[in-house]
Amino acid sequence: MGTTELAVTGRTLGARRRNSILGQIGLYVLLIPLSAIFLTPLVWMLSTALKANEQLGAWPPVWIPNPIQWDNFSRAWTSAPFGLYLQNTLTITLLALVGQVVSASAVAYGFARLRFPGRDALFVVVLATMMLPGVVTLIPTYILFKTLGWLDTFAPLIVPAYFGGGAFFIFMLRQFFKTIPMELSEAAKIDGASNFRIYVQIVLPLSKPALATVAIFSFMAHWNDFMGPLIYLNSPERYTLTLGLQRFMQVYRTDFQQLMAISFLMTLPVITIFFLAQQYFVQGVVMSGLKG
Repeated sequence: MGTTELAVTGRTLGARRRNSILGQIGLYVLLIPLSAIFLTPLVWMLSTALKANEQLGAWPPVWIPNPIQWDNFSRAWTSAPFGLYLQNTLTITLLALVGQVVSASAVAYGFARLRFPGRDALFVVVLATMMLPGVVTLIPTYILFKTLGWLDTFAPLIVPAYFGGGAFFIFMLRQFFKTIPMELSEAAKIDGASNFRIYVQIVLPLSKPALATVAIFSFMAHWNDFMGPLIYLNSPERYTLTLGLQRFMQVYRTDFQQLMAISFLMTLPVITIFFLAQQYFVQGVVMSGLKG
């Protein structure tokens, strides 16, 4: 390659690098204002939770409270048994999360890695359940749980998670499992490994991003669930945070500082978990669609 060709190649690479840098700068210029817009409700929630009464209706709005009323959080937390509500919510959320991750991954492994008659037809049936509105099965499910004597217990909110984990999670994990080379499973079978051992020691360790994604979705769904506890829980000592917040709103409907304080505390765990696991979350969502 001559000197002229090297110079042209160098200019081309330099132009591409500059275009790439300019493209990234333009992307950040676009995303920063958008992120500020999406964060505005959360910032306003925290700001209201820290305000004094005279600053609530001030115009122009007060974004930085002065003085900051940190005791609004303690007053809100002790105004109702939110510690008990938090314990109930964590019990339901964590047990259901484990059930969904384990059962959905096991079912997805069968659809993705095992061969048996009617596999594809059965998978279509599983996907078809996603088109069935939850309100259609609400009454039959309620009657079933009433017959079993599970009303006013945590069982209706936990046990169903151990029976497949949901069609969406099965579909997503199946897509991810299909990206794992079959040669790994075949080599393990030659060495005498069973399907269960391949599932536990090969497939699951390679599927951490997808499993983390399922865990995040499951945590958010059960942490924020309102209809399920509202239908099946009657005793106040079994209330979750969502029911406790609803009850709190009926009593303290004009105390906006306490309402915003409790709402912010309920939102904070979801935001924290998402930021801590966002790398796995994004990777799991992207890679789940690589192979049909």
